[in-house]
Amino acid sequence: MLTIKLPQLLHVHQVPRVFWEDGIMSGYRHPKSSALDCILSSFQMTNETVNIWTHFLPTWYFMWRFQVLSYSLDFFTEAYNWPLLVYMLLICIYPFTSSCAHTFSSMSPRARHICYFFDYGALSLYSLGCAFTYGAYAMPDRWANSTLHQYFVPMAALNTFVCTGLSCYTRFLELECPRLSKVLRTAAFVYPFVFDNIPLFYRLLFCFGEDCNSNTAIPLHFYHLFFALLTGFLFASHLPERLAPGRFDYFGHSHQLFHVCAVVGTHFQMEAVLTDMKLRRTWLTGHTPLPSSFGTLGIMAIAVVGNLLLIIGFTSFLLWSPKASSILQSTVHEETKVKAH
Repeated sequence: MLTIKLPQLLHVHQVPRVFWEDGIMSGYRHPKSSALDCILSSFQMTNETVNIWTHFLPTWYFMWRFQVLSYSLDFFTEAYNWPLLVYMLLICIYPFTSSCAHTFSSMSPRARHICYFFDYGALSLYSLGCAFTYGAYAMPDRWANSTLHQYFVPMAALNTFVCTGLSCYTRFLELECPRLSKVLRTAAFVYPFVFDNIPLFYRLLFCFGEDCNSNTAIPLHFYHLFFALLTGFLFASHLPERLAPGRFDYFGHSHQLFHVCAVVGTHFQMEAVLTDMKLRRTWLTGHTPLPSSFGTLGIMAIAVVGNLLLIIGFTSFLLWSPKASSILQSTVHEETKVKAH
């Protein structure tokens, strides 16, 4: 009979320091797992299992929503729908990339960093998808065709390079300057979030009157911002596991909650965008130019290629530069290292 042996789980001091997570004391996978071991571990309770599934399952949900929308919307010939097309593609990609990163990050220290390089790149591109839809459907009436409106998406594309470059760079600081690494990585994602949401902040907080686009999308935008802020808090605070190390190794630690809040926030964001897109279509098509193919698909292609080049650059430095050895070091003595299984 065919039997499958599940991978061995380890405690924090049995794995190299690069794999350590704040407040997580057990449930670590072998630091030199095979690809098959990584896949099998997603069906075993480890400290990464919930992280994997809380983004893998939402990927299918967003793909299903994308498919349903494709039945009612013409994504190919109707220019008004192109920003939504880009957005829907990217909200399917970012949770899938994150799920893959968590799945295969225990193959080696190098593999761990490379997995998260791609994860950061996908999140950066997701921020660009948000900018596409906000620029096309959520911009306040009084800002239509303004300088900000005209350069909103190109600036968001440039922001993806800043976000990916800075967040990937922080991985080289993790062991020697962990606090600085965390601050810079948080800033790398807060910056594009704040920029993308400038139109929403204005609509929700400072705009009053007939031309402020008050409609049924407003509560949905509030829900999205609430979960986005909660996501950022969980990412930065490492609560609750920091208060009780070892108690939340498998369920309830901050990264799991961070994933859940991010997905719920994206759901409300998608619903808000769809509502604005539908209710404001007549006004928008009459007062603003239709999106161009270069202004949507072209800019997305440039951003994807640029971010891939950044990831390739950081990966090359990691693999071949002697200076990168500091982020691969282990604090585990030879006599206490785990034997390969």
